[in-house]
Amino acid sequence: MSGHPPSADGDETPAVRVNDKRRFTPDGGPNDASTQPSATDAASPGGTNDELRATRAQHEALQRKFDELARAYQATERDKEDFKKRVQREREQLMDVERGAVAAGLLEAIDELDRCLSQADESPLATGVRLIRDGLLKRALAMGVERVPLEGRPFDPNLAEAADMELTTEPGQDNHVLSVLRACYQLKGRVVRPGQVKVARYMTPANA
Repeated sequence: MSGHPPSADGDETPAVRVNDKRRFTPDGGPNDASTQPSATDAASPGGTNDELRATRAQHEALQRKFDELARAYQATERDKEDFKKRVQREREQLMDVERGAVAAGLLEAIDELDRCLSQADESPLATGVRLIRDGLLKRALAMGVERVPLEGRPFDPNLAEAADMELTTEPGQDNHVLSVLRACYQLKGRVVRPGQVKVARYMTPANA
């Protein structure tokens, strides 16, 4: 028999359990039931650590992803700068080639005028031709074309052609340029028109 009174129809009334969450009892003392930790509270320390570890792992993964993106962005920027520099160099080289072609045409005209002036006198016609020749040469020099000194220096096949040869008994003159038949010109270190020179070739004297 339970301690509960029977109901009107003879059945016992089911027991009702009351969870008192008041902090104090009616007489003013502490309520022991309210101070007991709940199941959720008991599990919270361990759950908090798991959440911290998960958050830290997620943060580290995001940091690695950010670092990868930053490195990829920096590599892309470097590639862009290298591409710009390469395009600029190629454009300058192309312009130099075009200047060299124009300069070569001017130099050929200057050579023709020089041949005309080699036997000319001081007549007004010769003076006019000389002025034209000097003007063309100034235009070529203004484009950056430079005349390369060759006479008295060792012969360099990259700068000139050996159009003539002269024997010499001076050992110090062997393979040196004795005279320039056609000037050599270059643009930024690149030969736009090779010269033609007379080269000395040493020969041992017969009575030696």
